[in-house]
Amino acid sequence: MPQWVEAATLETLPVGHRRVFKSGDKQIALFHTDRGMFACNNRCPHEGYPLIEGSLEATQAANGHHRSTGCKLTCNWHAWTFDLASGDNAAGGDRLRTYPVKRDDQRILVDVSDPPDDARQAEALASLKDCFRQNDRDRMARELARLQAANGDPLDGLRKAIHWTYDRFAFGMTHAYAAAPDWLALRQTLARDRAEALVPLVEAVAHINYDSLREPAYPFTQRQDPGAHQDLVQAIEEKNEDRATALLRHALAGDAPAQSAKKLLAGPLATAALAHYADFGHAAIYLLKTGQLIDALGDEVAEPLLLCLTRALIQAWREDLIPEFKAYHPALRRWRDPAGGGGDAPVTAADFQRLSVAQALARCLRSKDRPEELYAALLGAAGWNMLHFDLALDQRTDNPVSQNKTWLSFTHAITFANAARHLAERQPALWPQALLQMACFVGRNSPFLDPDISLSAWRVDDPSGFLSDNKRGLFDHQQAEPIVACHLLKLLFAVGEEVARAPGQESSTLLLAACRRFLASPLKRPHTLRAARQALTFVAGEG
Repeated sequence: MPQWVEAATLETLPVGHRRVFKSGDKQIALFHTDRGMFACNNRCPHEGYPLIEGSLEATQAANGHHRSTGCKLTCNWHAWTFDLASGDNAAGGDRLRTYPVKRDDQRILVDVSDPPDDARQAEALASLKDCFRQNDRDRMARELARLQAANGDPLDGLRKAIHWTYDRFAFGMTHAYAAAPDWLALRQTLARDRAEALVPLVEAVAHINYDSLREPAYPFTQRQDPGAHQDLVQAIEEKNEDRATALLRHALAGDAPAQSAKKLLAGPLATAALAHYADFGHAAIYLLKTGQLIDALGDEVAEPLLLCLTRALIQAWREDLIPEFKAYHPALRRWRDPAGGGGDAPVTAADFQRLSVAQALARCLRSKDRPEELYAALLGAAGWNMLHFDLALDQRTDNPVSQNKTWLSFTHAITFANAARHLAERQPALWPQALLQMACFVGRNSPFLDPDISLSAWRVDDPSGFLSDNKRGLFDHQQAEPIVACHLLKLLFAVGEEVARAPGQESSTLLLAACRRFLASPLKRPHTLRAARQALTFVAGEG
């Protein structure tokens, strides 16, 4: 209902004058111009400076004559300009809250009532979508705060962001979606106040916007095709996106898309994700995180996320097809060959130190009948490799492209291992692929180590405190690139899970020490001089 209050009289506010009045918590600027009377929030929605100090100008019609209905107000701090009749922002930023004004004889009345919550929520979400045109991170924070102030579900901003963008990734899912469940977990477990609870939502939404910024839509087929789970695996293997999408849509067409999604993620999509040593581990990581994000956000996001994931599985490069990993498929065939003999040898992380890819794969086969023990050994080996990463390689600017090694070459071995374990525990038939692909990571990183790094120098004596403190640091991480913050986030959560699963074990000790050294030696980005030298070498070789 309208709530009319007296703001002034014609005597106290004649034409050409302005004033501020308060109503409850509201501070409202009132302007009496020759074009009419206008009321608005006195605080500029940009940074809160007082609009009562702004500059007024009558709006201009196309023919240059003054309109009789409008007036524009410019905030003199940053030149944001608003239409006082509508609240529209000339620069396309936050809208200004305006209030109806009327006269009652000599009294000037302002309706200070608030719109219904549902209207305020809808406006906040529409404004959040408008932020995506300019990747305005600060405005995203304000719109998400407005959504919460209107008693909306703060997760709705993330749900909408997924719907606005899922078809704008030419190669399917990115870390923008994959990091979101870890941001939500950080919010749920460690946020201590409203500001910290808002940070993970801003991080997730802003990263989605960053990765999809100004991308066109890459539509998915609307067709639905019935079929078995194996048909979906085959369609992905054949890189047939239309067929895979149609099968997926049909599988999700029931009343409980999130439940159907769980079956797809644990079955055919997990099989497809580990069918190849694919995409530097991203396929398995994206699949795990898709399931977690659907669990967090519900049915509404199941289809768009699975469509985006399926496109990523189809587009993933298949590294098992390059010479470096040519031993992978023969090793997988030997693992599965009933006549291949047993593989019951005990195994530790030390057994994989400094092994090549082929040697690491062969060592796996000797212990293939001990999958849990083999997993712990490979995870420990990945941690040992990361602890011993030769930082000189990260600083080099004169190396060939094939020798471009950064911390991410090592962190991915760990985040992949965490994801692959989850997939194999749900579908034990995938243990051979999971473990052999972990061995590929261990072997590919072994030439790039500094053996003189001491474990004792980086040992973590208080794992719980170490992980909690560094996770808390993510609320104010100071990283300019979303992808860097994202990798810090997903590594800390993966290490946290693995340490909780095996407290005090060798693998946990190595993971924690590696993580501590990594956090003490941040990523070097960008590698501009290296890229320039490699570009010159590459172009010179083109002939």
